[in-house]
Amino acid sequence: MKLILTSTVDKLGIAGDVVEVKDGYGRNFLLPQGKAIRWTRGTEKQIEGIKRARDAREVRGVEHAQELRSQIEGLKVTVAARASEAGHLFGSVTAADLALAVKKAGGPTVDKRTVSFPKPVKSVGTHTAAIKLHQAVTAHVPFEVVAQ
Repeated sequence: MKLILTSTVDKLGIAGDVVEVKDGYGRNFLLPQGKAIRWTRGTEKQIEGIKRARDAREVRGVEHAQELRSQIEGLKVTVAARASEAGHLFGSVTAADLALAVKKAGGPTVDKRTVSFPKPVKSVGTHTAAIKLHQAVTAHVPFEVVAQ
């Protein structure tokens, strides 16, 4: 099955790439998730639009990613969450919560799909998360979870 990727898929390609995948993978995962569209001669014209949108929000290289890393790692990030009196959270801190907190702290816009936690954050206190800015550059962000 020939598809055009609309977002980055690990070990397959980046947005705008035309890829050949097995029918089941495309039909059962990529298409329903919105990560790809079917390739036709008509959709071939959409590739340029997808690539322009990707370039507008993408990190522009290793140097730019290193600048963003130093900017992000220098922030004081605080995430407010509902917690019990013992300090246990009702739920956990998500990647979207952290991406929003980085933006509120004065940092750049971070895609929630690039945020990863070494273990789930389910308590009040100081924790660390990794934000993958580029294939070779990862920012380690210390953040504090406070009770709401």
